[in-house]
Amino acid sequence: MAPYRLAIAVLAAGGNGLVCVAVLRTRQLRTVTNFFLVSLAVADVFVGLVAIPCAIMTDQGIPRNKFLLCLVMLSSIITFTQSSIFSLLAVAIERYVAIFNPFRYQAIMTPHNAIIIIVITWLISLLIGLVPALGWNKGPPEGGLCLFVPIIDMSYMVYFNFFGCVLFPLLIMFVIYGRIFAQVRWQLRRMSSKQRLKAVTKDVKTAISLFLVLFLFTVCWVPLHIINCLILLCPICPIPLPILSTAIILSHANSAVNPIFYALRMRSFRQAFINILLGRRRSMKTQIVPSMKASGSFTNRATNGGSASVLSSRQSRECM
Repeated sequence: MAPYRLAIAVLAAGGNGLVCVAVLRTRQLRTVTNFFLVSLAVADVFVGLVAIPCAIMTDQGIPRNKFLLCLVMLSSIITFTQSSIFSLLAVAIERYVAIFNPFRYQAIMTPHNAIIIIVITWLISLLIGLVPALGWNKGPPEGGLCLFVPIIDMSYMVYFNFFGCVLFPLLIMFVIYGRIFAQVRWQLRRMSSKQRLKAVTKDVKTAISLFLVLFLFTVCWVPLHIINCLILLCPICPIPLPILSTAIILSHANSAVNPIFYALRMRSFRQAFINILLGRRRSMKTQIVPSMKASGSFTNRATNGGSASVLSSRQSRECM
């Protein structure tokens, strides 16, 4: 299993590093939404550079007789996973504000506020991930081997980490996107065919793309958390090693799939990746400011008047 995990680590570090470079050197990608996606990418870079190598070492019981270092290594994947969740939550909230409060979006979702949010989410993620190192663990195991299950308390992993810090934010995000799509559908019903086509091809595509990133995260991580629940709640239940190994690889693989997804589905990211890989100069010169103007692809007034814009075509192009 180690070769597959090392390959994923290389892809995660390289692909997400490419995402960060693309946003830094391409003005069109410097949006509030993409600031949060960069935070997600940074977490995945650390998964590739730190968490996966640590996981491979601890699977072999390394380091031995160094309990505190072992706890920090075991906690690394929890920290970076939590940061990913908070980044996805920030994206969902940012899209919610853009749709339901477009005229205050510019004042609320400024780059400065986005950076503050990112710093806070990373600090909270670090604290959550280091809870085992602060005392919530099973203590040093016999023989001094650094292994996940004998050291990390499964009550922490299930009740605190999964139910409180993973499942609850995921449910909030699915509710947010459900409301977003309901609002978009309501707006589309009030528009002409031409307006509807423009809205679907720009604004709705952005929301769908971001929702799919969340869906991929859920599919990749929930199986491993379900196994943790079985370990805690049904100790006598057998868990076949191939299923456990597949769940672990799937959770690691999530850190490598996002750049591939961006390249396949988001046009501006795809063009930025091509420019970087081919050594081209930046071709996207139009800067997209993180604001919600009244003139979005969803019209300021619906066909019977009075409905405010819910999405900005400028914002939608940030992820296309």
